[in-house]
Amino acid sequence: MAGTRLQTENRIAFDAELPENTGMLAKVCSAAVNGIEAYPVEVEVNAGWGDTMVVIVGLPDAAVKESRDRVSTALTNSGFKFPMGRTTINLAPADVRKEGPSFDLPIALGMLAASEQIETDQLDHFVIVGELALTSGVRPVKGVLPLALRAQAEGKIGVLVPAENATEAAVVAGLQVIPVQNLREAARFLEGTVRIAPVKVDLDRVFEPLAEDELDFAEVKGQESVKRALEIAAAGGHNVLLIGPPGTGKSMLAKRLPTILPPLTLPEALETTKIHSIVGLLTPGQGLVTRRPFRAPHHTASDAGLLGGNINPTPGEISLAHHGVLFLDELPEFKRSVLETMRQPLEEGHVTISRAAGTMTFPAQFMLVAAMNPTPDGKMPGESRCSPREIHNYLNRISGPLLDRIDLHVEVPAVKFREITDARPGELSARIRERVMAARHRQQARFRDRPKVTCNARMGAREIKAWCRLDAPTMELLKFAMTDLNLSARAYDRILKVARTIADLAGAENITADHVSEAVQLRSLDRQIWG
Repeated sequence: MAGTRLQTENRIAFDAELPENTGMLAKVCSAAVNGIEAYPVEVEVNAGWGDTMVVIVGLPDAAVKESRDRVSTALTNSGFKFPMGRTTINLAPADVRKEGPSFDLPIALGMLAASEQIETDQLDHFVIVGELALTSGVRPVKGVLPLALRAQAEGKIGVLVPAENATEAAVVAGLQVIPVQNLREAARFLEGTVRIAPVKVDLDRVFEPLAEDELDFAEVKGQESVKRALEIAAAGGHNVLLIGPPGTGKSMLAKRLPTILPPLTLPEALETTKIHSIVGLLTPGQGLVTRRPFRAPHHTASDAGLLGGNINPTPGEISLAHHGVLFLDELPEFKRSVLETMRQPLEEGHVTISRAAGTMTFPAQFMLVAAMNPTPDGKMPGESRCSPREIHNYLNRISGPLLDRIDLHVEVPAVKFREITDARPGELSARIRERVMAARHRQQARFRDRPKVTCNARMGAREIKAWCRLDAPTMELLKFAMTDLNLSARAYDRILKVARTIADLAGAENITADHVSEAVQLRSLDRQIWG
């Protein structure tokens, strides 16, 4: 009995020592990017008693910790008072590391609400992101599109974002996108004393084609056989290796491949834009990536540069080329270890990166276009002055398994003088694209029950068996080619896929001997050079 009375007295005495006002708490909705997706972050701000200081918890990185100084200066320069006493800021969930300066604006607004300098009930209805300048201006941040999509999924009314990011966020339907120029403007909007018109985007106008400065196949002199091969590649989504001496137009042809690919659909554009937004490649005011990407990394690129990396993994070149073209010029000059890391993404259409901070999976459905010289001195093997050993070592930089994953191996010969001087224009990219789109429509109809199979190049064993049937004479022709050229089992599947694409371009229901013969010819060059 005495022990109970003593415990009660101690508890009363402890309670009596606490101040009557332990502070005010405000909560602001924000978000952060993990991989290419966003997750909600709740910014909790408590302005309480004690010495004046700001403490940020919730696994902040250096950029987040430095927001204390940016926010305090921005508050002062906006005409607000810095909260007195101890201010604790918690970024929840606390077990996920927070990166970057995008929490500046929600932290500042949370401090204003917690110190009762603004009164609003809108903090729970908007997702807020933005970096603060010392002048209190709001600077753009990366990854706004994934954040807007997360806000939509969370059922929020809208987002408060930097004005330069507003167009990017506005492509998300059903969301109020409020562009803010500075901290005071954001505070007054939330209070209801200032009205800011939401930004709207007309997606039809965004997807309108831009004709100016457009590359075109009509500008390429000669190389009709190579153009045909690239048309087949575009129609089926196949990977291509261009082999030829310097100055034959390999790079010129590769750069024009996106002009004959089908336009991006809205889901493809959104997915591509998310990746570019996270990396910070969108220009100010750009809403969507509406053209298929064309990425051409230098041969000195590292594993991390090509596949993605960092402490917290970010997308690399192969993900930036998602739904577009990855061009690797001077293929043998790339480190072999770098090239070998591409085998899995080429096969599966995504790349998985494991780091101590976690594992990330990024999409990587791209067309690979590689270019190379046939020998170290750039000449064909029969004309080269290099020794057989030098040529062998040069070609051996590219492994057989990687070659097997490239569907078309195309010789790019030197352009003849009469072709260079021919004044007649070549076929326009628009004409070629019409045939490519017609072939793609046939594939979409064929694979309508298989959403993961977007084109012939993505067919698996089941689809090949169902849609690449051959009659007896055609099968005999393929058997002879496989034996004569010593092609692998993977090459067998590649030939069938390419033959299916050639048949689609011709509007044929069944694969014929002519289709297989052309597919074999587009596959045999590697054995002539490497064999």
